[in-house]
Amino acid sequence: MKKWLLLLGVLPLMAASGFAQVSRQDVSMSFIGTFQPVITGNDVTQKSTIGIGDLIEYRFMLSPSNGLEANYEYSQFTQKYTTSFANARIHSRYQEASFEYLRYFNYKKFNPFIAGGVGLFLYNIIDDTHTTTDAANKGSNIGELFGGGVAYELSPSWDLRVEYRGTIVKDFDFGLKQYETNRYYVINQPAIGFAYHF
Repeated sequence: MKKWLLLLGVLPLMAASGFAQVSRQDVSMSFIGTFQPVITGNDVTQKSTIGIGDLIEYRFMLSPSNGLEANYEYSQFTQKYTTSFANARIHSRYQEASFEYLRYFNYKKFNPFIAGGVGLFLYNIIDDTHTTTDAANKGSNIGELFGGGVAYELSPSWDLRVEYRGTIVKDFDFGLKQYETNRYYVINQPAIGFAYHF
């Protein structure tokens, strides 16, 4: 009887230990580009320069093929607004905090994945010569993310990660209603970097 009780007490610990060995965590740092389409609406044309920045990702694998991810991105670009009566440029500091679900497909050293989730996007104004108005205000947006990529195993601890991230979000006018297009669009963001597993 004592052996059975001991076995019943040890089983949950063995299961927890097994789960800890199966689950993997990693953190990655990537270089990211931000490409936005030309948007038109309400007599407004919105264009953007190509943005560059950094992407930090933390992944927790629930199983070898399913995981969760938390992201932080920082990049800069200039938004250009044109109407029939006025125009403005705003040098933007763009930040993202997001959460995604991941699905992995393992093929030896290649690990393709797809992802989807939601994020909070913060827009700040950089007051320099690229900003032509002092009436703009910082703000935020909520949007959806989707994408995919591949991680190539360089060693048991390191991966090379190449991915595409798409963000569906409503245009942001920095509080300048005369430049509002009322359109949703997709921000395209390719990224490349390295991931460390622990």
